[in-house]
Amino acid sequence: MPVESLLLVVLAACLHATWNLLAKRAASVGPVFVAAYNAVACLVYVPWVVVLLLQGAVTWSWAIAGALLLSGLIHLAYSLCLQQGYRQADLSVVYPVARGTGPMLSTLGAVLLLGETPTGPALAGLGLVVIGIGLIATDGDLSRLRRPEGRAGLRWGTTTGGLIAAYTATDAYTVKVLGVAPVVLDWFSNLLRFLLLAPLVIADPRRAQAAMRGRWRLAIGVGVLSPLSYILVLAALAEGAPLGLVAPMREMSMMVGALMGMLILREPVGPRRLVGCAVLIGGVVLLSGG
Repeated sequence: MPVESLLLVVLAACLHATWNLLAKRAASVGPVFVAAYNAVACLVYVPWVVVLLLQGAVTWSWAIAGALLLSGLIHLAYSLCLQQGYRQADLSVVYPVARGTGPMLSTLGAVLLLGETPTGPALAGLGLVVIGIGLIATDGDLSRLRRPEGRAGLRWGTTTGGLIAAYTATDAYTVKVLGVAPVVLDWFSNLLRFLLLAPLVIADPRRAQAAMRGRWRLAIGVGVLSPLSYILVLAALAEGAPLGLVAPMREMSMMVGALMGMLILREPVGPRRLVGCAVLIGGVVLLSGG
């Protein structure tokens, strides 16, 4: 991987963990917060998108329109699941479990649906991912899985991870095969999410306004950083960086997210949970053949 692509992915990982910290702080707002930060993203990045469209950066076709629609729908489900997970469980559980589950489910899908034969490193990676997720979810205490918050973190993290696997494959195809500029793809995805969530705000604007009181700075932060972190990853892919290396490299954000949960949100992150993050990262690297 070129050094420039490597730096893009590392920066993206740090920005990704940061915006998830901001989203966690607004977890109680739910879909209204998702609509708010998608509106911010649309406004902030529209000048860039307009310039690219005027320059003819996109050669429109039904395939591109369908890919943008599919991406927006998957990202909407991902955003809502993530916000619900942060409402019910700790950032230091939901975030790394979600980031680690995606590659694991991608590998299992290739084996079960496509009939691929897993390699030795891939099997070892699956085992490490399962162990890492277990350590993160329980912090070494299996009795935590009997508690509602323990099961919630694992359940929502795993669901979110499945959606991560889905949108990663869809968006990589849109950028690398269909040639859509990363910022254009992300902008239309944000626009679709906002349009689908707008009726929630319009139905009761006073309630939405009350819910967002004191949280607009968080929405602005997420609206700026979330697209930027993903655009950097898509830009690395567009420059020729292999998906099999980009995917595990960006998962270093799991450790950053766990540390943010411990140091900033004061979540109870024990040493076993941090070890679980390291084990999970190692498993993802093996799954990707890196």
